[in-house]
Amino acid sequence: MLPSVYQKQYSSKAFRYGPHIYITGSISACLLKAVCRLTALFFDGYSYRAVATLQATQQRTTMSPFSFLSFDFFNQLPLIFRTSSIPGPVTLEAAGLLVLADLPAVILRTALTGGASFLDAFVLVPGMHKQQSADEINRGEFPTTGAMTSGYVFRVENPATVNYLQNIGQTGCLVTARVSQSPSQNTDLSLQKRVLQSLFLSGVRATVLYFLCPISTIAVFALLGIIGDWWGFGALGMLVFGRLINVIVIKRRSQQGWKGAIEDGDGDLLILLSQDRWVRLQGSINDLKAVTSGQWLRDLSAAENFAVMFATTVVYTAAIVAFNASTFGSLLIGGLLLCSVALLTLCNSLTQCFKMYNCIVRMDGKPVRYRRRLEMAEKLVDESKREDWAVGMGLILPKHSSNRPVAV
Repeated sequence: MLPSVYQKQYSSKAFRYGPHIYITGSISACLLKAVCRLTALFFDGYSYRAVATLQATQQRTTMSPFSFLSFDFFNQLPLIFRTSSIPGPVTLEAAGLLVLADLPAVILRTALTGGASFLDAFVLVPGMHKQQSADEINRGEFPTTGAMTSGYVFRVENPATVNYLQNIGQTGCLVTARVSQSPSQNTDLSLQKRVLQSLFLSGVRATVLYFLCPISTIAVFALLGIIGDWWGFGALGMLVFGRLINVIVIKRRSQQGWKGAIEDGDGDLLILLSQDRWVRLQGSINDLKAVTSGQWLRDLSAAENFAVMFATTVVYTAAIVAFNASTFGSLLIGGLLLCSVALLTLCNSLTQCFKMYNCIVRMDGKPVRYRRRLEMAEKLVDESKREDWAVGMGLILPKHSSNRPVAV
């Protein structure tokens, strides 16, 4: 039994929808009233107009439980939410915090080049304090590898090489890559040609994009000095200093170490990556050893570990110091970080080769698709004239034995 006031309203023609629908509409109107009041308080410049709109809406709501869904109400919403200015002044003090973003551009660049150069100190991008983690870029994968010329089965131990092979590999396809010496080691070329070929080894577009990064940093340094924003100048200098420390540590860690005994002749490797990606790596045996065996980045020493922690602290401190920069200085620093990471990411994607210890790895030809992995294995067995490597990798069964091979 409804109260008398609801009986009277329900008996009218305006509330012929039923008591439950009417009560639901009333509750919705109350909630809408609370939301509109909070919105009006937030946009204080339009408080009067919002309250007036609310009162008009409330009056129409008393006529019908569905009046708050009318066209007039939605027509008034822009008056409630529209504002001509953002409350409070616009500041860019936190632009320096962009440098703390954990982006992989620097790590990928370190893996593609096999190390770092002193020019990298002026390449300031978010995530640069994570450069020492470049040895984890292979995501824990050390793929099984078979030497089709000798029959030995082993693993690729270089994380940077594994990352490059992961990038060029395609599921269900055999991709061929070739290892060769860097042009800088070719004594048959003149010094000028060696320098030019080594400079544009990654491709003209990738090289130009890379050099735009340090040029942008130097330009921002000059602009900060011209406007006299020494807080911003100091913050940018701290970032360069922290980057330089990481570059020096990377150069020390990436020195070539043990690569096995020197051998003559050429090698031919089949590498089985995850997700059924197969890569055939060809070249001289010594060049193949240089890019696949041994240790790429050795473990940090106590002094290097301290230096890396100090560099990380410098980067975080620079982000704090950047809060004192002017609005224009903060805009320059933030724009530099965003532009540099965009340029470096494009540079990485356009890089056409992989460099490691004066060796170059390039893709050779187009990927060849196979319906079954067994077809690929049998074809390579016919080419190599031996099957021991395929048996050791678990690709085929031995012809003269019923026992299945142990996959390495």
